[in-house]
Amino acid sequence: MLIVVGIVGAIGVGRFFDNRVFENRAYADQAKAIIRYAQKLAIAQNRFMYVRADGNSFAVCSGSGCAAAEAVTAPAGSNSGSSVTKANCQLGGAYVAQWLCEGRPASVTVSAGGRAEVGAGGYFFFDALGRPYNKADSGIAGSTFNAPLAITFASGGNSAQITIYPETGYVQ
Repeated sequence: MLIVVGIVGAIGVGRFFDNRVFENRAYADQAKAIIRYAQKLAIAQNRFMYVRADGNSFAVCSGSGCAAAEAVTAPAGSNSGSSVTKANCQLGGAYVAQWLCEGRPASVTVSAGGRAEVGAGGYFFFDALGRPYNKADSGIAGSTFNAPLAITFASGGNSAQITIYPETGYVQ
């Protein structure tokens, strides 16, 4: 019996102290909440809302350039303030605590199958009806967001996925 407990303990301890699973899921959930909030804000304020998805963070801005004046304040008044958020949520070289922005944990990778909306310089946006638009869209000419955008979060052998659907902007 003692040997069985020892074996189970050895296996369980390794899994218990590996927090990559939790970091991955937590970041995917944070990103999903940020994207959903951007869509709801676009509808409520009757204007475009931009989601900056540069691979190192997810953030909400009222303009595509995401200048300091365009940073959307977090509903709680500030973001998490974690070390990765402080490093990746900067405007003009300075960390902005009130900005709705969350940084990517070092153990997590974010990808979107080569789509330009996620990665270096990546963003997408929602119109006043909550419809998603690709980075290349002007908003006036209409959306080319014709296929679901699947964003994958991976850490070790674990993965989570967020999907944004065209026309409705539903975030799953």
